[in-house]
Amino acid sequence: MCVLLLSAPIATAQTFNFNTIDIQGNARTNDASILDVAGLTPGQSISAGQVNDALQRLQNSGLFERVDVAPRGNTLVISVVEFPTINRIAIEGNRRVDDEDLLGVISSTPRRVYSPITAERDAAAIAEFYRESGRLTATAVPQIIRRDEGRVDLVFEVTEGAVVETQRIAFVGNRDYSDRRLRQILESTQAGLFRALIRSDTFIQDRIALDRQLLTDFYQDRGYIDFQILSVTPELSRDRGAYFVTFNIREGQSYRIGNLNVRSELPDADANDFRDAINIRPGVRYSPRIIDNVITRMENLAADQGLRFVRIEPVITRDDANLIVNVEFLITRGERVFVERIDIEGNQTTLDRVIRRQFDVVEGDPLDPAQIRAAAERIRATGFFRDVVVDGRPGTSEEQVIIDVDVEEQPTGSLGFGASYSTDGGVGFSVNFSEENFLGRGQAVSLNLNTVDGSQSLSFAFEEPAFLRRDLALGVSAYYTQTQQQNTDSFDTIRYGVGTSLAFPISENGRVRLFYNFDHDEVSGLDADDSPILTREPSEADTSRVGFTYSFDNRATGLNPNAGVAFAFTGEYAGLGGDTEFIRSNIRAIAETRVAREEVTLRATFEGGAINALGDDGTRIANRFSLNSRQMRGFESGGLGPRDVNADNQNFLGGNYFAVARFEAAFPLPLPDEYGISGGVFADVGSVWGLDDTVGAGGAEVDDSFSLRSAVGVSVFWDTALGPLRFNFSRPIQSEDFDRTRNFDFTVEARF
Repeated sequence: MCVLLLSAPIATAQTFNFNTIDIQGNARTNDASILDVAGLTPGQSISAGQVNDALQRLQNSGLFERVDVAPRGNTLVISVVEFPTINRIAIEGNRRVDDEDLLGVISSTPRRVYSPITAERDAAAIAEFYRESGRLTATAVPQIIRRDEGRVDLVFEVTEGAVVETQRIAFVGNRDYSDRRLRQILESTQAGLFRALIRSDTFIQDRIALDRQLLTDFYQDRGYIDFQILSVTPELSRDRGAYFVTFNIREGQSYRIGNLNVRSELPDADANDFRDAINIRPGVRYSPRIIDNVITRMENLAADQGLRFVRIEPVITRDDANLIVNVEFLITRGERVFVERIDIEGNQTTLDRVIRRQFDVVEGDPLDPAQIRAAAERIRATGFFRDVVVDGRPGTSEEQVIIDVDVEEQPTGSLGFGASYSTDGGVGFSVNFSEENFLGRGQAVSLNLNTVDGSQSLSFAFEEPAFLRRDLALGVSAYYTQTQQQNTDSFDTIRYGVGTSLAFPISENGRVRLFYNFDHDEVSGLDADDSPILTREPSEADTSRVGFTYSFDNRATGLNPNAGVAFAFTGEYAGLGGDTEFIRSNIRAIAETRVAREEVTLRATFEGGAINALGDDGTRIANRFSLNSRQMRGFESGGLGPRDVNADNQNFLGGNYFAVARFEAAFPLPLPDEYGISGGVFADVGSVWGLDDTVGAGGAEVDDSFSLRSAVGVSVFWDTALGPLRFNFSRPIQSEDFDRTRNFDFTVEARF
């Protein structure tokens, strides 16, 4: 409360003088500071209005709980009551969020002066924290409890409110793609069946901007150069419990690329050389992404030829009648601009060098906007940051530019406790720890512990993605696995080992990994009921192997956003020490595409392998191949291939060779999207064959010949917030009498 007491003579006077100003009640604020805020000086002529202004300044300073100004003769008495100090801060009513998280967003601290203004700001910050997690009705009210000696307890009374979910996401103006397909593009999701348990569909306003960009990228990658998002309207329901989000879009027409040409305005840049860098052909869907890819290839070619400050500009000419765009790449001389320095801000944990190594340019290099854009994309692709902004600003001279990198970090580690079920292993539990940005160095660390009925495993992996500060990924790993007489085995196994690897790119989509592994395995529990082929094999062995893997994957970076292939070939040699010597190779190829307006996904997968023993001992069960129920549906794991049917346990023996081809189609079902249920059909064909030792129980020969098996079936996919469920209903078409078939299986993995 503010009180100004002026005597009648003073109130009517135009001006008056106070010889002294007496300040009372201040313990922490000195007299000089109070006079400075008031703007008064003893002995000067002062009007009543100026005295009132001084009162208002003191009250609005936030330093005092109450201010009184009263004249006493030639003395002006200023009486103040200072705000108390904060004894402790407490938060009440919060069940969903820990105190530590909420205390981290407020400014008030114990042993500091209490400020009502600051407390109100803190209450607003707490409410905003809840709103960012979807609790739009959350409120926080600051209250004080007075204690002795000028102290107060500051308490924030929180009402969390309910989570506001996205009840429905709809689109207006889409003709070529269904609402179902477009919803798959967005980061936001609409309410599902488990909305009462898991709030993955929480409405978050900040996601809308990302959704707009994702939707724009989706259409532009498919040639819709005129695509526009006219508006995005989130509407809150009457009970304030759900949002309805509507995207109003204009698709336009899809264009294909017509003629491609290169024109050079530089005498030292031959256009014919740059035409060879074009890796697209007329007829493909136009996409800014593939045009940028061509520009990057041309700029790299210019750098290889020693050409500096070369600019590649795409000149687009539309042919609306034929729905094509003709592209001419114009080679011109760019501005002589150099990178003065790269400034990085916002990284509290991540080291500067982790971000800086994503740039192909360093201080002093010519400025290449395409390289800067590519670096920004690589920084985003690390997954370490929630937001990445890369901009340029003028440097200390006209020929220099400073690159500013502003990042916002996000959590990169996880600790998971999981439960799983499969018809092979039964119920299992797991504990998984992973950190993708270990100590802010960009290194990946993982530790996994898994246990299912009759099996336990422990694994550790570490990877340094920039070994020797180059694009070399150095990895080390270790594992331990133990099994006890599972369905397909009548014996126990123990396997453990360590390994190291070095991976590096050799092309735009190709990568090579060199590795060395040392493994130890033991087989125990075999008796007279088991196949003599197994009992004749050494019960334990050390394996020292070296090899390489070549992989190629353009499913995410290829010219066709709806199709792609992935390929991997592994070759290894065992015999650098150890007890075994063999050559083993594996191959895997995947091709997939979307058809029917991207509603149906077609996928074909081929896998094969061969192992050849070097020496007279032959291969061991620990190194031979088998197919599990995911590789070959319609059969149990290890259910097909050579088997000693004359042994009492009818052991599965594995094979030196295997091949399997899987064909499947996944498609939506006429059910509401929120159910998350879709369907599929599949057909699998494959075989496991070949043994070095074929003399089985009773001296009978084991049939290890190539015999094709096949199965067909249907699948039901249920994508739930608890985990992905897959139900396979299969029927073997070709099989042997001794094979072990299966007509149904499903898998589910839940993470908490």
